[in-house]
Amino acid sequence: MTFYKVSKLLICFLLTWLSLSKVVSAQNDVPIRLRGTILEVAENSLVFKERSGEVISLVYDSNLSLQEVYSIEMAKIEKNSYIGTAAMTDSKGRLVALEVHVFPESMRGTGEGHRPWDSVPGSTMTNANVDELVSIGNSRELHLKYKDGEKIVFVPDNVPIVAYRPTTKILLVKGANAIITAAQKDGKPTASRIVVGRDGFKPPM
Repeated sequence: MTFYKVSKLLICFLLTWLSLSKVVSAQNDVPIRLRGTILEVAENSLVFKERSGEVISLVYDSNLSLQEVYSIEMAKIEKNSYIGTAAMTDSKGRLVALEVHVFPESMRGTGEGHRPWDSVPGSTMTNANVDELVSIGNSRELHLKYKDGEKIVFVPDNVPIVAYRPTTKILLVKGANAIITAAQKDGKPTASRIVVGRDGFKPPM
């Protein structure tokens, strides 16, 4: 085999490996989040276009979790609600929400804490209990407490407020917007959790 052919095969291998490594870690099985649109659906798999433009084929985990995310009014955020909020720090050092999602009581404690997030560069995620609410016109200030600390997040009145509910594969249709948690399993990119919107609704997290 000539050097040219070897080099060509090596380049093809590296391109394939780099493409798959963006989706999952082959060695560490580290879950990642994929955001985008469903292109095709089969009984136990789907083809997904990630927001980066990459097209990915995934199979479903045997314990696949499916949840619909849907819009609710800001008034649904109450004292003692367990919520998550992606936010950015403004020029004054204040956390300003990009979205807020209200967890059902059965999901209380999910991902509790404050950490970096990947919805936009520099964003954070805080999953915590609402200890106090302060109304500021049509907006709100959430005083959040979690096991290792607390944060105050300002929620402008135009920020998406959503909630979760269990759903079925009926919402996994071509064109649906979704966030997929995936990892490498048995040599295949495998979806363990899918959060999907109905009728074109885009999960804002």
